[in-house]
Amino acid sequence: MMKISKRSLPPRYWNLYRNIILIVLSVSFTPMILATATILEQFSVSQHEKVQAHLGELVLKHKQNIDAFLKEKLGNIRMLSRTFGYEMLSDKPFLESRLALLREEYGPVFEDLGVINEQGVQVAYAGPFYNLQEAKYADSEWFSQTLKNPYYISDVFLGLRGLPHFIIAVQTELNGQKWILRATIDFMAFNSLVENIQIGETGFAFILNRQGKCQTRVPAGFKPGRELFEEFFADTRGRNGDIHIVEKVDEAGEKHIYVASFLKGGNWLLIFRQNRADAFDDLHRVQRATVLITLFGGLVIVSTAFFLSGRVVNRMIEADQEKQMLNEQVIETGKLATIGELAAGIAHEINNPVAIMVEEAGWMEDLLDEEEFQTSQNMAEYRRALKQIHDQGGRCKEITHKLLSFARKTDSRIQRVQMNELVEDVVALSEKRGRYSNVQIRTDLDDDLPELDVSSTEIQQVLLNLINNAMDAMEKTGGAIDISSGFENGSIQVRISDNGPGIPQANLGRVFDPFFTTKPVGKGTGLGLSICYGIIKKTGGDISVQSAIDVGTTFTIRIPYNHSGNDTSHEEVIADT
Repeated sequence: MMKISKRSLPPRYWNLYRNIILIVLSVSFTPMILATATILEQFSVSQHEKVQAHLGELVLKHKQNIDAFLKEKLGNIRMLSRTFGYEMLSDKPFLESRLALLREEYGPVFEDLGVINEQGVQVAYAGPFYNLQEAKYADSEWFSQTLKNPYYISDVFLGLRGLPHFIIAVQTELNGQKWILRATIDFMAFNSLVENIQIGETGFAFILNRQGKCQTRVPAGFKPGRELFEEFFADTRGRNGDIHIVEKVDEAGEKHIYVASFLKGGNWLLIFRQNRADAFDDLHRVQRATVLITLFGGLVIVSTAFFLSGRVVNRMIEADQEKQMLNEQVIETGKLATIGELAAGIAHEINNPVAIMVEEAGWMEDLLDEEEFQTSQNMAEYRRALKQIHDQGGRCKEITHKLLSFARKTDSRIQRVQMNELVEDVVALSEKRGRYSNVQIRTDLDDDLPELDVSSTEIQQVLLNLINNAMDAMEKTGGAIDISSGFENGSIQVRISDNGPGIPQANLGRVFDPFFTTKPVGKGTGLGLSICYGIIKKTGGDISVQSAIDVGTTFTIRIPYNHSGNDTSHEEVIADT
């Protein structure tokens, strides 16, 4: 296939090549891009909904777990205060036994227990901090809040012990006097509930109070504040239980997803934070895979577009070249037809005076038979001359007859013919050119060949074409053409061999292709052998070629013998002979 480039093609072919590529690319890429974009968009929306639903469900589940944890611990303290009362719980050994039972049941969640009177003095304490035996909490925020409410859960603070913790306090009245049972919740046990909320590589959770202070630990380098989550506090105030999801960009320019829900009656905010790229990692993987597949598909489409366009343009170029050759062939055929008509006219013009000459020669023979010419001394010479006129006139008549038969339109009607007669007619017509070209035509024909039902003019055309090709090959050097016929394996075979320069092996497989020729421009159309091939194949026969450089070429024609009808078989002919 010819290499396509702007310089190698005429403008009209280059424009066609370019337009085909553009059409193929547009027709291929447009639906692919639209389908890919639509699918990605739908998948992206679905993935966003899936991720948000999953994160919302995760935060809601842990929110419920943390609320249940706080309610459970509050229930434990309220049960103690109601069941045992101020007198029993004020007894330190008894209070310590209650703390031991709580730790045995719930682990180290409860750090200590304390009983505080209405004046804020701790009258009984059970726990590891001995400096809190008679601690005074009258000025503490949690103490004043507990006196106003049946119970109170504080924020995380350091307090007198200097360690982060929060307390659960329950207020009870005895004889008109209020007293409080207080329990300290272990910060690490509570913090583990939040730290368990982890998804992906960057997801973590924490709790903020309404002042924006952390109630649990956060990763190093992260500094939460109320201003970052102001919209949560503003939008969800008083609506405990709602799940809110937003996306924000931090100072480093990274986008994060925040999922939040209120705890502890709206006083705490549980927040889950995850890097957006991490949250949508599955989506990004699909997008990357889609891009790679699209690029690969695009590369295949582009390659195919260039390849097919090149094939189409090359085929059009070949078709135009074949069309041009056919046009030239039509012109040459017209010329040959004109020459044929001219030859027929010339043959007629020659045939008429020759007939008159022969007739006059016959009249002269009749005159010589009269007595007055019998005594002439040149009688023998007269008769020799008249015989020569008869012989040459007959030869001219035979030549013009054959010339007329070849000049007429080819008759493709099937008729009973003798192959040897066809060969002899063609040889007789070709001998004169052979003498001029210094080519000798020799025949070795089997006299016992049966007759065939074929088109005589078509077979003559095949034989004449093969003989002319052999003469063309030996035009400069001269040589010999051997024509033989025979009956082999149920077929009549005719071999036409020459001792010319031969055909290269690279061309042997193409000699019967249309428009293939090794002759110089203007001397060959490349249609002769292809027409011969078609004629022989139409009879059910075969034509083959063998050749060697500087040795010669042999064409073998095989036409199957038809035993049907009234034909006489080859064996019968031999027997009769």
